[in-house]
Amino acid sequence: MKQKSEWKTSTGFILASAGSAIGLGALWKFPYMAGMYGGGAFLLMFLIFTLCVGLPLLIMEFIVGKMGKTYTTYIYERLVGRKWLNIIGWNGNIAVFLLFGFYSVIGGWILIYIIKVLMQIIGVDPGQLGDIHFESIIGNPVITMIAQGVFIALTMAIVMFGVADGLEKASKIMMPLLFICLILIVVKSLSLEGSMEGVRFFLQPKLDQINLNSMLFALGQAFFALSLGTTGMITYASYASKEMTVKSSATSIVLMNVLISILAGLAIFPALKSFGYEPEEGPGLLFKVLPRVFMHMQFGDIFYVIFLVLFLFAALTSSISLLELNVSNVTKNNNNKRSVAALLISALVFIIGIPATLSFSTLKDVHFGAGTIFDNMDFLVSNILMPLGALGSTLIVGHLLNKEALQTYFGNDKFKLFKPWYILIKFILPVVILIIFIMQLI
Repeated sequence: MKQKSEWKTSTGFILASAGSAIGLGALWKFPYMAGMYGGGAFLLMFLIFTLCVGLPLLIMEFIVGKMGKTYTTYIYERLVGRKWLNIIGWNGNIAVFLLFGFYSVIGGWILIYIIKVLMQIIGVDPGQLGDIHFESIIGNPVITMIAQGVFIALTMAIVMFGVADGLEKASKIMMPLLFICLILIVVKSLSLEGSMEGVRFFLQPKLDQINLNSMLFALGQAFFALSLGTTGMITYASYASKEMTVKSSATSIVLMNVLISILAGLAIFPALKSFGYEPEEGPGLLFKVLPRVFMHMQFGDIFYVIFLVLFLFAALTSSISLLELNVSNVTKNNNNKRSVAALLISALVFIIGIPATLSFSTLKDVHFGAGTIFDNMDFLVSNILMPLGALGSTLIVGHLLNKEALQTYFGNDKFKLFKPWYILIKFILPVVILIIFIMQLI
């Protein structure tokens, strides 16, 4: 008999979905993207895209998940009756598979840092937080590949336990702790000498720094941060109970994502300016700056370990959703096959992720397209596959699904929001996504 996954509570669903959305998108990627593309200008564009594009699309994906109640490589065929529309689900499946491949690289870095700091605390590796050299760590191909494999194995173990027993229970504890820890870092970062220059860089938009390139990456970050276009949120919503309210759940997740992104920026940029780093440090920004912040705190090494563990959990909540989508499609929501599917997919992800890991060591001189192999995997997922998935979903929902059924799943509408939301999904967002997509290819 088939056993289908299901969330036990709405709170568990919201926190797990928020964890999937927030994860490395808000804590790791947002600060370095903001640093590379204009600080406050990037933040302004990110907020606009998140609220005007991200929120309506997230509501749409939740509605599709609740309506379809099945795995995403079949859900549109079930809703519309046209088999070829399953290509949208397969696009999302490929996107999250590739995304997990390079995402696990960062998860491995976190594990290495946890071990490194613990060794310093117990005296096995003499030194202090400021002595941790990011480039030498990621430049070791053997250690980074092992760490990547361990991170994938942790993700696999949680997915094997299933939705309620694995992810939901952990999310209720770890997500609030991460939020508290991040606030403490922000307070300390703001107290550093010269920190206000970093605050101004992050919060004061310079309109002359808004250009096509920065707009494209801000839109890509809005998709990446909310896991849009991969059908991952459709999968999570398909596990939700009838009592789950679409609008309030989506709004809560978007607001948490925006808040964590802003807190991450306030934790990084004041310290960055104080310690003399350049905003364009790239993917290693978080790992270079935060150890220096904790150096200036009493018991900083202990607090840093706590932060890294919570950061690891944030990464896991995202990677779990990536693996969960693939497992859901392979098992066709039959939990009896979950363990074998999780093991096989995890092994394939590890293989596909090896070139991404080696992009910072053995293959660091291999450059093409968007940059390194890691950069190209990121660009392909964030700026091509995710927008394509979102475009396909908006066209199906806006033009092929029954409007009255959509309104029913939209829920209580005392503020008359369904009509403007429907117009956005049917007419405006497909055009916006398509234009920006074509412009970036040109």
